[in-house]
Amino acid sequence: MTAFLCHAPGAFAATGDGAIRVALLDETRQTEVPDVGPEETLEERDADEPADADEVGTVAPPVVDAKDKILPVVPLADAVTTADEADATLQLLGATIPPGTARRLAWSATELFEGVAVSTPVLVVNGVQPGPTLCLSAAIHGDELNGIEIVRRVMHDLNPEKLSGSVIGIPIVNLQGFRRGSRYLPDRRDLNRFFPGNAYGSAASRIANSFFSEIVLNCDALIDLHTGSFERRNLPQLRANLRNPDVVTLTQGFGATVILHSSPGKGTLRYAATEAGVPTVTLEAGGPLELELNEVNHGVKGIETLLHRLGMVKRIRLWGDPEPVYYKSSWVRATRGGILLADISLGSTVRKGDLLGTITDPMNNASTNLYSPFAGRIIGMARNQVVMPGFAAFHIG
Repeated sequence: MTAFLCHAPGAFAATGDGAIRVALLDETRQTEVPDVGPEETLEERDADEPADADEVGTVAPPVVDAKDKILPVVPLADAVTTADEADATLQLLGATIPPGTARRLAWSATELFEGVAVSTPVLVVNGVQPGPTLCLSAAIHGDELNGIEIVRRVMHDLNPEKLSGSVIGIPIVNLQGFRRGSRYLPDRRDLNRFFPGNAYGSAASRIANSFFSEIVLNCDALIDLHTGSFERRNLPQLRANLRNPDVVTLTQGFGATVILHSSPGKGTLRYAATEAGVPTVTLEAGGPLELELNEVNHGVKGIETLLHRLGMVKRIRLWGDPEPVYYKSSWVRATRGGILLADISLGSTVRKGDLLGTITDPMNNASTNLYSPFAGRIIGMARNQVVMPGFAAFHIG
């Protein structure tokens, strides 16, 4: 088990001539595409609901048109390149970390109301052999706990003597939100709408800028961990723009994990990092304000399998067969207010017309059934709760 030392120097190397990078296939990289994925809404672009065009209780239009170009899978071995005479020493947050070392650093992005700096732990493991630099970020939304535990377990299981390349983990990006049990920053802004940020902008924009410029830009690839929001849970899944070949490469390595094609919204970390040349996927697992061990274990296995596929660690046994890739999805929404009780479970396969749940009026006991508008799989759903008309209840891929 790796020990992280509070006061020892540590860092990730800024990418340069000696850096190890996931190959950027510039000749096939796509320009910005319309925000048409199931996560592209003002309310919740990164974890929850689709645009209005996909919200009705009918068959959802494909997220990807037949005319759209979905790039072919690039073998992982061909997508990782090593520069000659690479310097394996890392530089991050003003510290230097040599090969074969694990350290804990502190990232300070802002101050509390009383002027005290807010320092967030940054865990760094630099392997003895050269390789890619992978970044793991969690709790950009402070109420999303599963990712925190996933990052903790992965980082403390790494052995720098058996690692090629480097891994950086930020278990809690939004420390202020985490302390308050809130999705948002104290100014009620969603941090995941402000990347890459502005050093002279709002509080959220300054934090985003600091995280992006001081940490993200030093990485070769990024896994951003999330859960559902507002009492919704997500089946463990990757949100990925499959038009980007470097992103496609990342999705190959996660083992038995569902993949949902979606174009990230502007302002999200996934969009900003990928645009800056750091291929990024979002790993969704479970719901907010709860530690769900099945989802945590899934995330840990997925990331450890990815590390093996990237050639960073060696595993005796790989995990699971690949899961389906979904190119379209739709939310089924509450048609009236009342108490929502689900009749299916997360991950269930449904046919058109299957009963998904009921909404009961607590005053007069009248019930309304919600039916599946098409065949598919439940990849996200609301917990049993009180709902209003229009509330996103069941996400079908």
